[in-house]
Amino acid sequence: QLQLVESGGGLVQPGGSLRLSCAASGFTLDSYAVGWFRQAPGKEREGVSCITSSGRGNYADYVDSVKGRFTISRDNAKNTVYLQMNSLKPEDTGVYYCACLADYGRFCSDYVPWEYNYWGQGTQVTVSS
Repeated sequence: QLQLVESGGGLVQPGGSLRLSCAASGFTLDSYAVGWFRQAPGKEREGVSCITSSGRGNYADYVDSVKGRFTISRDNAKNTVYLQMNSLKPEDTGVYYCACLADYGRFCSDYVPWEYNYWGQGTQVTVSS
């Protein structure tokens, strides 16, 4: 069974940090680009960060609102992608989803949701004092 499972969300104060994990089972995650998306209440799902497949060089991308604060990385031995989130702000609040994309001829940094093949169930991140 092909599955992505996110974990690591929670409640954190502004300025705090969280590390989200996206663990894959049933397939090899490094053959895919992996994107992180988030959805705040009443808003559309938006792309946050992505990393290309290992075959395309594991290049990382970040949207402007998280550059310098978030870091995406892979641990192929654990078949997992991480999103380290530092200096969190209230506007970072939302449900965070990871998804994978077969990125031959596609760019994960376009953040087009319907191009992503598999999605996790999401993990809640709340930044509040």
